[in-house]
Amino acid sequence: MEQLSLAGLGFKIVADEDKKNKGKVGDSEERISGSKAMQILELSRHSFDKVVKAGSLTQYIDGKKKYYLLSELKAFMTTDEYKELSEGTVDKRNSLNDLTGKDWLPETKSFFYQKGLGADSPDAQIEKLHPAPYSFQDIGHLVRFFTKKGMRVLDPFGGVGSTAKACEIDGRICTSIELSPKWHQLSIERLEKEVGEGTSKNHTFINGDSCEELLKLENKSVDFVVTSPPYWGILNKLDQKVIKNRVNNNLETKYSEDKKDLGNIADYEEFLDLLINKVFLECARVLRMGKYMALVVSDFRDKSDFISFHADLISRMNKHDIVGGGCLNLQGIKILLQNHKSLLPYGYPFAYVENIHHQYILIFKKEVKRK
Repeated sequence: MEQLSLAGLGFKIVADEDKKNKGKVGDSEERISGSKAMQILELSRHSFDKVVKAGSLTQYIDGKKKYYLLSELKAFMTTDEYKELSEGTVDKRNSLNDLTGKDWLPETKSFFYQKGLGADSPDAQIEKLHPAPYSFQDIGHLVRFFTKKGMRVLDPFGGVGSTAKACEIDGRICTSIELSPKWHQLSIERLEKEVGEGTSKNHTFINGDSCEELLKLENKSVDFVVTSPPYWGILNKLDQKVIKNRVNNNLETKYSEDKKDLGNIADYEEFLDLLINKVFLECARVLRMGKYMALVVSDFRDKSDFISFHADLISRMNKHDIVGGGCLNLQGIKILLQNHKSLLPYGYPFAYVENIHHQYILIFKKEVKRK
């Protein structure tokens, strides 16, 4: 069997006459075009050409037509070489996460769809007790992108442990701070029931006020901060949605009655000042240099006023100095789409009142301040 070169590129080609003499090609084996081969292998043209050039796949020629054998494609798909090409490898220079280039790219989209287990799932029964839970699956996206296995994650508003659950599943270590004794206890119970007995001991659960507890944490001691803070006093407003989804089902509508609860502060400016200065900037102090903070927030209405909560946070936090060195720099805003939520007739038929079916994920990076 003669090996030829194609235009000097080093492709392994077998002329049909040579193969025909052995009674193989064109008889019982299925021929596949190059484009079809790339589709089956799910490889880019660049990767596919490299495979052919290396001799891992044979390119055949019948007149002017080039083709491949399906049997050889199937055999190639069982090799380690194909596994590495299809799954990718983690770049040795990647100190941020454990993702391959293939997995990295889709996570850079400016949006993703909210994903939950569904209210009837056995593993959603603790989560839905909280008045404002967020999905551990959504937090998992962020944890996997902004940390490597074994890194430390901080959530100053731990709730019922969504961040802790995501960390346990993905092999990270969580410090979760929660003011309410009820939610604190349920977060521990949740890991024990939903993930496995003893798993809560892999993490630190603190029952206390973040404004006080964060002061006890060392500078530059965590690798990632992710949380969903209170949205001011939005939970105190019993609108149609709250009455339908929570009051009628005898579920909690507030985080707590505690005076230290930021959700119980009456004045919006006071709420913002405490949230930013006592919580987020303290989290930034605890964050290692070059690492990230992701804040899951939503805009909301206060009577007739639309409150752009995410914009207020950005305007006050971006470029802000951090105690101990560095500053926060906004890196991007990711939209978390809530396409599953039902529509309610707000404003109809008199005025435009939005059904807010998305949240913002504000992504800040702790960096050395530029002179």
